[in-house]
Amino acid sequence: MQPMRVLHYPNVWLMYNGEIYNYRQLQKQFDFHYTTQCDGEAIIHLYNRGGIEFAARHLDGVFAFCLFDTEKRKVYLGRDTFGVKPLYHVIKEDGSLSVCSEVKGEDVKTNIRTLLRSAVDKRLMSERRIGCLLSGGVDSSLVTSLVVDLAKERKLPYRIQTFSIGMEGSPDLASARKVANHLGTEHHEVIVTPQEAIDVIDDVIYHLETYDIITIRGSIGMYLLCEYVKEHTDTTVILSGEGADEVAQGYIYFKEAPSAEDSDKESRRLCKDISMFYVQRVDRMSSAFGLEIRVPFLDHTFTNYYLSLDPALRAPKKGIEKYLLRSAFEDMDIIPREVLWRQKEGFSDGLTSPTKSWYQMIQDFVEEEINDLAVQDYFINPPLTKESLYYRRIFEGFFSGQGHLIPYFWMPKWSKSSDPSARTLDSYKH
Repeated sequence: MQPMRVLHYPNVWLMYNGEIYNYRQLQKQFDFHYTTQCDGEAIIHLYNRGGIEFAARHLDGVFAFCLFDTEKRKVYLGRDTFGVKPLYHVIKEDGSLSVCSEVKGEDVKTNIRTLLRSAVDKRLMSERRIGCLLSGGVDSSLVTSLVVDLAKERKLPYRIQTFSIGMEGSPDLASARKVANHLGTEHHEVIVTPQEAIDVIDDVIYHLETYDIITIRGSIGMYLLCEYVKEHTDTTVILSGEGADEVAQGYIYFKEAPSAEDSDKESRRLCKDISMFYVQRVDRMSSAFGLEIRVPFLDHTFTNYYLSLDPALRAPKKGIEKYLLRSAFEDMDIIPREVLWRQKEGFSDGLTSPTKSWYQMIQDFVEEEINDLAVQDYFINPPLTKESLYYRRIFEGFFSGQGHLIPYFWMPKWSKSSDPSARTLDSYKH
């Protein structure tokens, strides 16, 4: 695992490549207590024994390393005498330092592809069958394409199963079908009716433990899809595209941000609070049926790198959200181009046809269920709509007095919309 840190010396972090031939001799000579099997650990112990020059003098091998001392606020770069293991660095105009073993490593799009592939690869560790949730959006499609490619590389003894859900006329179903055909997966489509979706609202809120409007809307389709996977297939580990919208600024309202810096600030806020909203959706709905969902876009190495990039690079461009992520895969031909550049569609929005959204269906339903909003005794996040009140009453029935579990309702920023659905935004392209 990199960067490496030894518990005895919490102030020192090391990124390392190479082979230290004499690390066992150094252990005996200085009575070092190694905590890993990595030969590079010797660098940390030597540094703490006598400093960076002392460490360099005692190393026998081929190596390139970057050592960061948080107490001294010093960064040291080291390389073997003849550069058998190369080390390149660049100091940018803003003072930031970048280090790599290859020149082509300051290539941002290559790094995005490499890190996302690595994030998917490490999540294929399973003795059970692996599948993918495939909504037909860019996030789930990229993850699925990488899973399929890596499955072939690993020679897994089965075809990857993909799963999508929607009502008749759902744009998600059509888009997911294109991707599945492109990748050759064993594809499953789950067609649901509005009544089937409404019938599970109580169960969804019970498992979800929230009354947030958009989280519940999106969880209904996820619940029904996980139920299908459990009952009709032998797949138990599922990869999903969750997290990309928070990390890569995928929500449509990001196009309304006043500046790249504002977009960056909002992205970090969403990442900070994601555990109370969309991550709940994937974890709780899958757990309800004994499934495990894995989310590569929330891989710590990928997110650390992506969020470290210049805010101007990560902001929407040409009126397109997640522009950097999409463009990183543009020349790869791993998913259909029209899917790669498809506009963001919320999971609950893409579930239904464009002519009548899930938002409208649920409004029609609660209009008959809720007479008025006059009587309210909820002091934390009081309901402002009939739909919100309907969810809150169910929530309070299960978890009375626990309204503090969420700090606020999830809503788009820089918008006058009174509803979290993307289809209510002016920037939504119908």
